[in-house]
Amino acid sequence: MPDPVTNTQGGELSMRRLGWAPHRLLFFIGSTNLLLGMAWWAAWLISQRVPAFSVAATQPQVVAGWVHAFVMQYQVLPSFMAGFLLTVFPRWMAQPDVPLWRYAPVGLGIFGGQLATLAGAMGWPSGLLVGLFMTLAGWAALLATLGPLVFRDRGKNWHARSCFAALVLGMVGLMAHAAYQFGQSPLWEFASIKIGTFGLLLPVYMTVAHRMFPFFASNVVRGYVAWRPNSLLLTFWVLALMHLALELVHGYRWLWAPDLGLLALAATLCWRWWPRGPMPGLLRALFLGLAWLPITFALYSVQSVTYLLTGTFELGRAPAHALFIGFFGSILVAMVTRVTRGHSGRPLEMPAIAWFAFVAIQVVAVTRVAAEFSSDPLPWHMLAALGWIVALGPWAFSLARTFLAARIDGKPG
Repeated sequence: MPDPVTNTQGGELSMRRLGWAPHRLLFFIGSTNLLLGMAWWAAWLISQRVPAFSVAATQPQVVAGWVHAFVMQYQVLPSFMAGFLLTVFPRWMAQPDVPLWRYAPVGLGIFGGQLATLAGAMGWPSGLLVGLFMTLAGWAALLATLGPLVFRDRGKNWHARSCFAALVLGMVGLMAHAAYQFGQSPLWEFASIKIGTFGLLLPVYMTVAHRMFPFFASNVVRGYVAWRPNSLLLTFWVLALMHLALELVHGYRWLWAPDLGLLALAATLCWRWWPRGPMPGLLRALFLGLAWLPITFALYSVQSVTYLLTGTFELGRAPAHALFIGFFGSILVAMVTRVTRGHSGRPLEMPAIAWFAFVAIQVVAVTRVAAEFSSDPLPWHMLAALGWIVALGPWAFSLARTFLAARIDGKPG
């Protein structure tokens, strides 16, 4: 009997292939988590204006916005990060590839954790706790898999150490979320959200950019000289942890110091890393995504200086969404596209469906940032949430088909 499910090359698609490599399983889970997470968030936002649209209208036990932050910071984006790090850590440190039995629990924990969390947000009484425990289990499996690679590394790979330190801080953020779930002060949930941003996601993104962006550019741009001293990474960590510490103790009057420092660092990276010659589309997308970093910290700097002068946060969540949608979202599309194409035997180029996702996410980022200046922001929030699905839905489905298919060059992995 012929198999009705085939890819564009005529090969059979199979769920079994998700176990062939860490990026296959974790990127597949990340794509699914992304669409499910944003579908719930869009539905909840719409239900606040349209009561008849009640699929997610019930306020969860935790404030809906906090559930959204938890899902995005500890389940959606970490799915992709785990797939990347489980793939590259052995290569960075010349160690054997991670076997399926080590990385499957990571994916199952994070995926099951998000499903349970969303079910809890929609009314299942135990969902939020089940989601927490499953996510903790997946995170513990990730640390237990990557940790021994770092400790065995004799070359002292500082990029691996930097990423692992961020993942450890991510576990601290999860424990802070757990403390709130078990009845402690809402300040613990506040801490979890801030750690997720400045202790986990931004350090991993910056570390990967520090290692990979100059390397990618030097491979394809004639005359490009890679510049990535470790002092840059150290300076970033100092500034990011300073910002995080001030947020945690509510030292908002001093945030201008690390924010201006991060703005100067981001602008320097863009200036020094940006290729001066012609570059392929995939590399261009990476650097266009990087351009959101100085924009982000310009907004953070304006926010913190304004607070110093007036005692108010005039820009609201605009800086955070420039970071999350503009920087994280853009780099996500470009990096996941590059890794997926490279590890499926395809040419390293930006296909039309990825360009659509990339351009559309720029529109979503601008929309969400602009919403902070509207007298009625809810419709703009709804539009931005739906925009995530429109922008990344076709791209995510395209990726999923790739992960279910064999490499087109016949190689394993």
